[in-house]
Amino acid sequence: MIDFVTAAAEWVIPGLLLLVLVAAFYRRVPVYEAFISGAQEGFAVAVKTIPYLVAMLVAISVFRASGAMAGTAHLLTPVLSPLGIPPEVLPHAIMRPLSGGAALGIATDIIRTHGPDSFLGRLVSTMQGSSDTTFYVLSLYFGAVGVKKYRYAPITGLLADFTTFLSSVLFVRLFFR
Repeated sequence: MIDFVTAAAEWVIPGLLLLVLVAAFYRRVPVYEAFISGAQEGFAVAVKTIPYLVAMLVAISVFRASGAMAGTAHLLTPVLSPLGIPPEVLPHAIMRPLSGGAALGIATDIIRTHGPDSFLGRLVSTMQGSSDTTFYVLSLYFGAVGVKKYRYAPITGLLADFTTFLSSVLFVRLFFR
């Protein structure tokens, strides 16, 4: 059975591509021209988002290099430690809304230090997989489509990140302690 599932999984994407091509042929869609048109639009969007991406990467670098991230984690440790939240994951929790790559680097360091099957390894993996990069999404995607007034989006995104953080601690503690 496992061999069948493995073989089927290998053919899912090629099968979907073939299905799209057959449907396009059936509907007489000029596939190559549609692809080129979509690629041009995608390239235009990518060029339009570059300034937002550069601004976000610079802001993240300044946040980390200035020591603000470490300082924020240090300030939050006395508040979160009594709740059973390990201080080792605070840099990840702070960085995750800002940058997925930086948060992944922090998660990798925690997993390398404590092991993937440790409480911290499982916690940071759960946090990484269940949260999103709020400010990256806001700056890049909202900037790409020209949204100027974010309104409640940052507050909602950060509230979701905080909820995810607390839920990760709760469920990892519940299932793996």
